[in-house]
Amino acid sequence: MCGTSGTLLPSSGVGPATINSTVSALRFLFTVTLNRRDLSRTLVNTRNPRKLPDVLSVEEAARLLEAAPGIKYKAALGVAYGAGLRFSKVAHLKIDDIDSTRMLIRVEQGKGRKDRNAMLSPQLLELLRLWWREGKRRGVMLPHGWLFPWRSRTDPISSRQLHRAVQEAAEVAGIHKRVSPHTLRHSFDTHLLEDGTDIRVIQVLLGHSKLETTALYAKVSTRTIHAVAGPLDRLMALTEGKSPDP
Repeated sequence: MCGTSGTLLPSSGVGPATINSTVSALRFLFTVTLNRRDLSRTLVNTRNPRKLPDVLSVEEAARLLEAAPGIKYKAALGVAYGAGLRFSKVAHLKIDDIDSTRMLIRVEQGKGRKDRNAMLSPQLLELLRLWWREGKRRGVMLPHGWLFPWRSRTDPISSRQLHRAVQEAAEVAGIHKRVSPHTLRHSFDTHLLEDGTDIRVIQVLLGHSKLETTALYAKVSTRTIHAVAGPLDRLMALTEGKSPDP
C-alpha cells in the first residue's frame, strides 16, 4: 500500500477517503505518538475527484413528481425540487416552518449550523396545502408538529424513506438517469441558472458559503453551454464576413 517514498499507492484499489483516513492516522502516529515529524513529511492526502452531478430536465422533474407514491411524498419531493432543500432538511421541516405570509420556508441549523430561509413558490405552497388537508383528514398532522410525519406522528419521515420514494418514482416515470437524494436539489439549482437567475442569488438560496460551490452547476447547465459561441463559429463567421450567433 505504501511506496518506497512513504506515499500511498493509488494502485492499491482503495478510494481517496480510505487513503486520506490512513494518511491522517499515520501522521498522528509519527508526529504525536513517536515524535518523529521527519517520517510524516512524505505523507500527502489524495484528492477526491469531483464528479458532475446528475440533473433532470424540467420535463423529467415533472414526471418524477407525478409518479411519487402518494400526496405526502409528492409534497416532500416538491419541496426538495421547488426549494432546493436536502432530503435531511425536508424530513425535519415542521408545520410552523412554512411562512405563507412572507412566502418563505425556514430551515433551522442548515449546513454550517446556520438558520436560513428558502424560497416558497405559490405552486409549492398549494401542493403543501393539499398535503396538509389530507394529513389532517388522516389525523397525522399534530399542532406545531412535523410537516412530513412518519406513522407514529411524533417522528419525522426519514431521509432513507424519501430516498426510496424518489427511486420508486424514477422507476415508475421511466427515468433511466441515476437518481440520488441530491438529484432534485441539483436540478433546482441548474434550472434556476438556465432561467437566467443570478448565480449569487442561487448561492443564497442554497445556503452555500462559497460561490465556487454554486458555480459547479454552470458546468451542467445546457443553456449556459449552448449560449456560448465557440471559437470555430467565430472563425467561420469572420471568414464569411458575418457575426456569430450568441
